[in-house]
Amino acid sequence: MNGPGTSMRRITAVLMLGLGWILAPHAQSQESDPTGTVTLVAAPELVDPDYRATVLLVVPVENNRHVGVILNRPTGRSLASLFPEHAPSKQVRDPVYFGGPMLRQAIFAVVHIDHTPGPGSIQMLKELFLATQGAVVDHVIEETPNEARYYVGYVAWRPGELRQEVDRGLWYVLEADPDLVFRKDPARLWEELVRRARAVTASTSGHRNTLAALLR
Repeated sequence: MNGPGTSMRRITAVLMLGLGWILAPHAQSQESDPTGTVTLVAAPELVDPDYRATVLLVVPVENNRHVGVILNRPTGRSLASLFPEHAPSKQVRDPVYFGGPMLRQAIFAVVHIDHTPGPGSIQMLKELFLATQGAVVDHVIEETPNEARYYVGYVAWRPGELRQEVDRGLWYVLEADPDLVFRKDPARLWEELVRRARAVTASTSGHRNTLAALLR
């Protein structure tokens, strides 16, 4: 792809550099039965503006690190508005989402597909992959533009960092739910999941600890 497509690949290549400290041991895609993927719901005590009232899908990667995206922060910008001369981007109906504060200038995708969309992709759930390489994101936009959600930025934790945050009470931990990724109107998603998390915690005292145990 020429022109804007080249720009998209270059931008997402920057993302791969940023993810390199997490993904370096894997030259190929991670494609297996994923374990340890969870939904994180920001506790009211978490007042950092980047994470306040957020819902995230988070997957463990090697060396007790974690990577995730924020699910309930639409930017109000379309992919076509970011790349107005790139015709396939005009087919994407949903807005671009703010995935997290790291590498906000990069575009990547969470793709609904039953096999890896390409090299460097991380399996988050059975039919859900995080595409991080520019050529792969380009291909998704060109071939199945509305089978993905597109993000600027992402969230990453160093070894043991997420577990510490959960232990401090900054996050509720719920089972991963792929339907949340493609929720059309996420405006009240945080409130809904806070209520659910509190109900689960009240009814099953060990539930939170069981899920948190996945966050080594």
